[in-house]
Amino acid sequence: MAYQERAYRRWIVTDLHTFTVSVGESDLMISAERPLPKPAERALRRARRQLEEYLTKDPEFEKALKPHRATAGAPQIAAQMAAAAEICGVGPMAAVAGAVAEAVGRALLKESTQVIVENGGDVFLCSAEPRVAAIYAGSSPLSGKLGVRITTTGRPLGLCTSSGTVGHSLSFGRADAAVVLAEAAALADAAATALGNKIQTAGDIEAGLAWLQGMEEVLGAAVVVGRHVGAWGEIELVRMADDAAPSADAPE
Repeated sequence: MAYQERAYRRWIVTDLHTFTVSVGESDLMISAERPLPKPAERALRRARRQLEEYLTKDPEFEKALKPHRATAGAPQIAAQMAAAAEICGVGPMAAVAGAVAEAVGRALLKESTQVIVENGGDVFLCSAEPRVAAIYAGSSPLSGKLGVRITTTGRPLGLCTSSGTVGHSLSFGRADAAVVLAEAAALADAAATALGNKIQTAGDIEAGLAWLQGMEEVLGAAVVVGRHVGAWGEIELVRMADDAAPSADAPE
């Protein structure tokens, strides 16, 4: 699979130390109270090894586009992915990026009380301060012009994005960005995929957000389709600085 440059990383501004760790297809950008590349790489290798070994025993886990239960004795990362997929009605691999980010992030919390792990637009974070994450929405004129403010502090969260117009991840929808905030990154990832699958046009935004509202542990969501945006729950939309990305008209 060809590497896709993650240009949105140029927008990152933080008071924390930021570094990258790459193993195989996994390319993480991490922010913590001090540089922790070695423990981050160990955690990433461990998570990948556990999942890769499990997939050799249960190859359908990787192929399934619908919920697929993890077998008895599955590693925690696979069990988390399967549980998130079951809640959201998608295949377990829809949660893989968030699950990997969380596995690495939780390992680093032993050495830093604040950690942010970004894995291809899927984020695990635990922060002592409110944070703002810019929404990357491809060719939408709102891309980089809108952000979500996360005011919940002191506990782990997942903030994940799915797109039907950006990147190589499988999506059956046409949302430029479907963003979900949840209490776990694996769940946020699976829910973002499921939400994105439901969005074909801007007219689907309201129904898509309504579908999430009864989902336990999902805290909020936002959807961008072209010039249109909708949000629900603990998602505060903010306008980013003018130099975050090329100028765009106001959202409708």
